[in-house]
Amino acid sequence: MDWVDYISRTLHILFGITWIGLLYYFNFVQTEYFKEAEESARKDAVQKLVPRALFYFRYAALFTFLTGLLLWHEILMRFNPGIALGMLMGTLMFLNVWLIIWPNQQKVIAGAEDAAQAAPKAALASRTNTLLSFPMLMFMVASPHGAALWGSMAPLGLVDTFLSAPFLIGAVIIVAIELNAIFGKVGPMASVQGVIHCGLGLAAVLGLIAVFLA
Repeated sequence: MDWVDYISRTLHILFGITWIGLLYYFNFVQTEYFKEAEESARKDAVQKLVPRALFYFRYAALFTFLTGLLLWHEILMRFNPGIALGMLMGTLMFLNVWLIIWPNQQKVIAGAEDAAQAAPKAALASRTNTLLSFPMLMFMVASPHGAALWGSMAPLGLVDTFLSAPFLIGAVIIVAIELNAIFGKVGPMASVQGVIHCGLGLAAVLGLIAVFLA
């Protein structure tokens, strides 16, 4: 069992690095390049580069999620509101990839009639994933050490964790952000600086909630 945990954890980190790395590439590099590129260059990239990057992106998200499930029994031993919020954000990010970003990007790549409407939907979900990635990574990295870092944020057990004030308040905020990803607008996340600042701000807010309400 130790080897299964070790291999699962290693693969979880490997796939996670690939997923989040490509997420940042799309948002910080490719999107900004497309704003400045000539139309012919942009179309060539959409047809030849984007599909390749999206292949690794969506399957890295899938295998990050699946290897995370393999670690579920170990996570239960140190379950607390921080790791629960991290799992919630990671799950929503995974669903955004497969249910919003990928279907809409397929329309853009294929040049479908509604490609002009599909592109902003994919972009908003991608920006939202970038926003959520900051607190998600913070909680997933720090939660195993919660007792040392946050004092009272020790493992609570499954039911107590989901009923705790930090989780419930944090979950309301996260769900509201996700609803904006589905029905809302990109707002201050339109620029690279904006989404970074929003991501850091969200991490700070959720971190303070975890500290002072734990």
